[in-house]
Amino acid sequence: MADKIDLASVTYVLGILSIVFAFFSSWAGLVLGIIGFVQSKKQNVQKAKRLNIIGIILSIILIIFQFILVYVLTAYCANNPGAVFCQGLFPIA
Repeated sequence: MADKIDLASVTYVLGILSIVFAFFSSWAGLVLGIIGFVQSKKQNVQKAKRLNIIGIILSIILIIFQFILVYVLTAYCANNPGAVFCQGLFPIA
């Protein structure tokens, strides 16, 4: 028979994964952080709750940074379509 899973450890691991995934896939880091935060509130695990909050904040900051970066690059390439950098991003047929 399988042993009962320790949910406190699971929320701790979700907090760590949310921080790691924030740098590679911000949306996945955000989802893992929210799931871990909800579970850590149910289990009343303070350290895991802090890790999940850090992961959520990092994910949100990096998502905002990605939107700003896309906006700036699109605006730059719209005004300078002949730039070498923009030709690689938006090839002109």
